Amino acid sequence: MAAITSTPRDAYGTHVLADLGGIAADLLRDAPTLESILVNAAQEAGARVLSAHFHHFGGEHGVTGVVLLAESHITIHTWPEHRFAALDIFMCGHARPDQAVERIALDLRAEVRNLRTCERGNVTPPR
Repeated sequence: MAAITSTPRDAYGTHVLADLGGIAADLLRDAPTLESILVNAAQEAGARVLSAHFHHFGGEHGVTGVVLLAESHITIHTWPEHRFAALDIFMCGHARPDQAVERIALDLRAEVRNLRTCERGNVTPPR
C-alpha cells in the first residue's frame, strides 16, 4: 500500500490540542467564566457557536465543557489541583483555531503552553 501524502490545502479542517499550565485554580473551577472565555474565543476566531454545555464537578474539582460550533467544536477539561487545562479545538472552513487557542491562553493567563496541530481529512478519494 502506498503512503498517502498531502498538503494542508487538502485538509477539511485543523485540529489543535493545547495543554495549558500555570492557571489559577479558582479560574479552573469557574464553569460560567470558562464558558464565556471559550465562546468569545470561538467567535473571535470566526466560528459560529451553536450551543455550549459546561459542568463543574463540585467542591475543589474541575470543569468539563464543550462549545459546539457550526465549524466543529472546542472542549476543555480542567484539573485545578494541577493548575492545568486540556483543550481540543477542531475547526473547518474559514474559522481560525490558532487564534482561538491564543485568545483562550491569554484569558486564562496560562504560563505554560504545549500545542500540537494536525490537519484533518488529508485523504485522497479512490478514483
